[in-house]
Amino acid sequence: MPAETVPADPPVRFSAWRQALRMARRDWLAGELTLLLFALVLAVAALSSVGFLADRMRLGLERDARQMIGADVRLSADQPFEPAFLDRAKRDGLQVAQTVTFPSMATARPAGGPQTGEAASQLAALKAVSDGYPLRGSLKVAQVPGGAEMAAEGIPAPGTAWVDESLLVALNLRMGDSIQLGSSTFRIERLITQELDRGAGFMNFAPRVIFPMAELDATKLIGWGSRVTYRLLVAGPDAAGDAYRKWAGQEIEQKHLRNTRVESLESGQPQMRATLDRAERFLSLVAVLSAMIAAVAIAMSARRYMQRHTDACAVYKCMGLSRRQILTAFGIEFVLLGLGGAVVGVAIGYAAHYGLLKSLGGVLQVSLPHPSLLPALVGVAAGLVLLAGFALPPLLALTRVAPLRVLRRDIGPPPVSAWIAYALGLAAFVALLLVAARDVKLGITTAGGFVGAGAVFAVLALGLLLAFSRGMRGRARGNVGWRFALAVLERRRGVTVLQTVALAVGLMALLLLGMTRNDLIDSWRNATPADAPNRFIINIQPDQREPVRDMLAGSGVTDLIYPMVRGRLIQIGDRAVQADTYHDDRARRLVEREFNLSYMDTLPEGNEVIAGKWDSAEGASVEEGIAKTLNIRLGDTLRFDVAGQTVEAPVTSLRKLEWGSMRVNFFVILPTARMQEMPATYITAFHLPPAQAALGNRLTAAFPNITVVNTDLILRQIQGVLDQVIAAVEFLFVFTLLAGVTVLYAALSGARDERKRDAGLLKALGASAAMVRQTQYAEFLVVGGLAGLLASLGAVAVGWGLSQFVFDFPYRFNAWILPVGVVSGMLCAFAGGWLGLREVLRQPALATLRDVN
Repeated sequence: MPAETVPADPPVRFSAWRQALRMARRDWLAGELTLLLFALVLAVAALSSVGFLADRMRLGLERDARQMIGADVRLSADQPFEPAFLDRAKRDGLQVAQTVTFPSMATARPAGGPQTGEAASQLAALKAVSDGYPLRGSLKVAQVPGGAEMAAEGIPAPGTAWVDESLLVALNLRMGDSIQLGSSTFRIERLITQELDRGAGFMNFAPRVIFPMAELDATKLIGWGSRVTYRLLVAGPDAAGDAYRKWAGQEIEQKHLRNTRVESLESGQPQMRATLDRAERFLSLVAVLSAMIAAVAIAMSARRYMQRHTDACAVYKCMGLSRRQILTAFGIEFVLLGLGGAVVGVAIGYAAHYGLLKSLGGVLQVSLPHPSLLPALVGVAAGLVLLAGFALPPLLALTRVAPLRVLRRDIGPPPVSAWIAYALGLAAFVALLLVAARDVKLGITTAGGFVGAGAVFAVLALGLLLAFSRGMRGRARGNVGWRFALAVLERRRGVTVLQTVALAVGLMALLLLGMTRNDLIDSWRNATPADAPNRFIINIQPDQREPVRDMLAGSGVTDLIYPMVRGRLIQIGDRAVQADTYHDDRARRLVEREFNLSYMDTLPEGNEVIAGKWDSAEGASVEEGIAKTLNIRLGDTLRFDVAGQTVEAPVTSLRKLEWGSMRVNFFVILPTARMQEMPATYITAFHLPPAQAALGNRLTAAFPNITVVNTDLILRQIQGVLDQVIAAVEFLFVFTLLAGVTVLYAALSGARDERKRDAGLLKALGASAAMVRQTQYAEFLVVGGLAGLLASLGAVAVGWGLSQFVFDFPYRFNAWILPVGVVSGMLCAFAGGWLGLREVLRQPALATLRDVN
């Protein structure tokens, strides 16, 4: 009878997805993925929070750009427009309005009787507007000071004007009183509370007066030599507006119309754009720094994950799984982890960006549209790239573990060259940072500095570790604990260096947050100090210079009074200066107008010579920014036309100015001997305390022709913007703090298993608990001290770099940062080691070795 045939078991089919889900569930319950996931969520949240804010700002500016210039298209010129511009707009069915702005004196005409004595006058920024102004957005006005704000209907009625409230205060007027502008008198009917298209020119700091265009000629204020800006506002359907913008640009270029241009948001409202750009750039810097620190934590966590899964991977191979199948299962697990962490991070980032909006509430005074999906997509991509770049190399090593590891525990993962994987991951991460930072220079500088700091830390850590261990070896002969600790550090040299570098990076972030950050913020605030000049006096005549100086000195004001000469730049070296030779809009505008020149024997306060040598007798000194814009170099001879006379001098120095100081600054300073005979007026700036505010009125009463400009409002606005941006930065630094703490924890956890094994072996060989404790603490103190020293040096270097290249103010070194950094490193390492090893000292050596292995 034939033997009964036993059917063979069907082959077991391997499912990478099922195995990945099983591993993910097991690792999550065991806590193996907690640190990795936390670091990932943190990085994505930091990047996406700033991304959502920046995206809403971009969309809001695109939406409100037309309101910022009062039209869809705005043309600007220093003379009336040719009829062709107006005719073309009307022929295309577009709406048209016009404005004319210029500075002039406004004289008080209070109601209630004839004038007696000298009437009070104030420099004002006059603006004549035509019907329909503004074509986009609206003016906001109030009927009485402090009254309810409302949208203006139309433009001022004939014989009336709308003014800033500051003009009422300056001239001691009330609503219903009148002001005289040239030959005409206007009754004050409304107060201007918001004028979105005001612009940022110096004369726009003066109180605004808006009156009907139809009454401009009657004022007789515009004549030959008047500094007037004509603007043509055009609005209509998008396609027609774009076509008109293109036509106007071509017309200006073909006819070579001087001082005529098409204005955009950047040129028409640059202070809004500059403020938001600065805030966005600095917030992006903080977010990128947080993401980079979190990347270190991810790399450390992935390394520990590899070490703890080496045995499991060896078992998988014994069961017949190939390297590809194992890598696929781990890859799916990490993709799921990346997607989940990225989604959670994006959600946290979206919630966090409302905190940034609240911090910047005073800067962003308009409602913003909802963000697009781009920041969310960048956040998800960040999570996947972070895992691919910093977790893939350890996984590649893990999948190459030998099956013999099951029998021989001394066999670990083979030494795999993962530099290519790390390089590709790092390159992808840097590319992602460029997208997140929205600034190539910022992204490359930050990423390059981060990678460079890691490399320098590694070299220094290795050198200091070898020098310390060899220097202490002879002194520690009688101390078994220290001798064994130094031997362990040298034996695990690579692991020790890696742990020291990671710990140093985390400590550096905390030191920057806790100490250097305060110095940076204080220096940022002090860039425009509280006692910065808040009054400018212009148009002082030569015979008034000494009387004005004496009057100021009598009130305790000792600031210098500088000569100011108007001149047009006509030649640089052997090159005739023409607007057509420059492509940059700012350069073209600079050479088309007159410069404010000056001369003096000593270098003014707040000026620093950065190239060449100061020579007030023969040479010209040029501000570095304008020199770069106009391609002016040391040795070039500058030639100016001053009231029909030619003045020339070689450039002997380039200067760096403290523009935030609010002091009198000049782009070009010429030799005294060549300028003294030129027609000049004088200018000064000084700080006037509130208790002496009446000095301005006494000056204008004694010298009616001078103009006293009150910049108190501008200073308060600058300080307010700084406070709000700093508040947003401090809010975002929470991410940096959490990232630094995460790196500290990851670094201290990375070698915990090795230390437990060493402690178990020592106890098995008969060492006492006191000796084991001494050995571990000695190791912690060495690693923590080295990391603290490196972190302190890195924090000083990064703080200096930020102050010099980002904020542009002097760096103040804090001597406490070095000892605080070293002690902090020791305490962190000591605390982490104590928490991780306290149970080792309480259990038998065999239990410790079994738990670790």
